[in-house]
Amino acid sequence: MTSRERVLTTFDHKEPDRVPIWCGASPEFLDNAKRELGLNEEELHKRFGNDFRRVFPRYTGPEFPLPEGVVYRTPFCIERHGIGYGQPDSHPLAGANIDRIHSYGWPNPGWMDVSGIRSEIERYNGQYAILGGDWSPFWHDAIDLLGMENLYYLMYDQPEIVDTVMQHIVDYYAEVSRCIFEVAADVIDIFFIGNDFGSQTGPLLGEDLFRRFIFPHIKRLSDLGHSYGLKVMLHCCGGFAPLIPAMIEAGLDGLHAIQPNCHGMDLRTLKKEFGDRILFNGCVDSQNVLIEGTPAYVRKKTREVIDIMSPGGGFIAGASHDYILEETPLENVLAMFDTIREYGVYG
Repeated sequence: MTSRERVLTTFDHKEPDRVPIWCGASPEFLDNAKRELGLNEEELHKRFGNDFRRVFPRYTGPEFPLPEGVVYRTPFCIERHGIGYGQPDSHPLAGANIDRIHSYGWPNPGWMDVSGIRSEIERYNGQYAILGGDWSPFWHDAIDLLGMENLYYLMYDQPEIVDTVMQHIVDYYAEVSRCIFEVAADVIDIFFIGNDFGSQTGPLLGEDLFRRFIFPHIKRLSDLGHSYGLKVMLHCCGGFAPLIPAMIEAGLDGLHAIQPNCHGMDLRTLKKEFGDRILFNGCVDSQNVLIEGTPAYVRKKTREVIDIMSPGGGFIAGASHDYILEETPLENVLAMFDTIREYGVYG
């Protein structure tokens, strides 16, 4: 099977030739791995056995130079400082009324150039499962714009404020993705979106609030992907098991990257209760196994995960977070991927 055939068979909850492999990693980890193994990035993904490739539009809008100390600027003008993508410096819509929200400087989807996406995908000659569409982290953007505690209060006190902010955010993301799909949907396989609704100890909001404020937007994005014939997969960190039924109802086809060390995320329970209705991606513990373990321990735990999650398909194996961190030992990552490739063979 090609990687693409393997992945799509798995999304259909059938058993392919082997368990598909997912590799999501930080630029720092990839740079270290390339240097240590003497490989370029494409060669590295082949060494790992990664069955996926991902494409992005190119920003061509107004230039906003980052001030000193700012590490990232979101599409919604939020400047962040700190480690990685940082934390927001301000919450510009905290205290705003509806008129102020409508007049905010919302980004233009036309600033994202999608013209090169098709040619980038065609380089892979149909061999890999292609991830496309905008990442669409609307929950995180709403937190940035309103402030997290304030957002929770507004859900009860002024729900129309939350609705209006999220509508503007998702309007932008949906239009960017629509533009991508208009030029390349026939060569894209999976609409991959990301929002973290879980913490180490459980969901960040209850099912009632999730259904009221989040569900409609996940459904909107799922419907968009399905209208172009794509599978839709959500990245979601943490212990979010109580929200999975609503996620399935919203139309999601897959969930990434299941963290077995978070509350409620027992792999056997997830597979038994939901494994025939939604695909699970990830499941190899990034925190306690990949970072702190030995290669032998990584191989042992990876085999255990495969034994639990692989029967009947509907499972993609990889780290329990999309960003394998810089401090993760390369030998442990290689042990995980090699074990998936060798032990995850069906039949």
